[in-house]
Amino acid sequence: MKTTAILGAGSWGTALAVHLASAGHHVRLWARDPHFVEELRGAQANVRYLPGVPMPDGIMPTASLEEALAGARFIVVAVPSHGFRAVLRRATPFLSDAVLVSATKGIEVDSLMRMSQVIEAETSGCCSTVVLSGPSFALETARGLPTAVLAASTDAIAAAAVQEHFRGQGLRLYVNDDVAGVEIGGAMKNVIAIAAGVTEGLGLGHNALAALITRGLAEMSRLALAEGGRRDTLSGLSGLGDLVLTCTGSLSRNRQVGIELGRGRSLDEILGGMRMVAEGVRTTRAVLALGGRHGIELPIASQMQAVLDGRCSPAHGVEALMLRRQRAEVDG
Repeated sequence: MKTTAILGAGSWGTALAVHLASAGHHVRLWARDPHFVEELRGAQANVRYLPGVPMPDGIMPTASLEEALAGARFIVVAVPSHGFRAVLRRATPFLSDAVLVSATKGIEVDSLMRMSQVIEAETSGCCSTVVLSGPSFALETARGLPTAVLAASTDAIAAAAVQEHFRGQGLRLYVNDDVAGVEIGGAMKNVIAIAAGVTEGLGLGHNALAALITRGLAEMSRLALAEGGRRDTLSGLSGLGDLVLTCTGSLSRNRQVGIELGRGRSLDEILGGMRMVAEGVRTTRAVLALGGRHGIELPIASQMQAVLDGRCSPAHGVEALMLRRQRAEVDG
């Protein structure tokens, strides 16, 4: 039996652990806090981040990276983007012949690197890297509800191995070799989801939401192409699929942030009441900087950053978008 190590016992890491253990795999679930690990062991569930979902017997929680990684064939990194590099750096001395799977959707703010690029920089390419991305709420995946995602890698053998290892009754995987397109789609959809929440919080209606999702997809595609991705990738699961889910689903943390902003609450107040991370808050600044590096216009992201910074109200942000110079729909 091939052992899987999952670094990060948040909602998504735990959901993947539950899925794999339910499919008969042995999983070591790593969390940084030993007290949290004891809580997981005692409750046989992740009450903090995935309440109501029991953990199967095949999951072994641990606070030891060395124990988690020993002999693991697949290593999933499922921590927020701002902690991704630090965890990977700690794990690198214990890596051997394994496939590294990034399950984090974000861009590193300081370096503007995608997560696969952070893996390459920290491990010097010692392991094959696969990006796991697509429309997937952790709670639904953990409950075994039908979910389809991508295993993206330039290493076709590694992608196929992840596709086979992670398959199960509730999870279907497709392979893709456009890593840049998949990662930009997965990261930037969170930014658009905050804007979608603002639209709902302001009560602007379905017409506005449909326009926002469509033009948001155009921004995502623009940035993905600049990063070397393909346009068709953004019309697939990691682009349009994930965008629609995150902009409309009630389980979306980024959408919820936007809703509360639209209702007039401050960002500090909203984030202070959240246990889990809304990646889009940090990612907005990162995608704008990345767009600036490529000389690309990202008007929705720009207005969302102004709202997040408190430089304009949500209503004024929408007004600014509506009054922009009109143009052709398709980029020249």
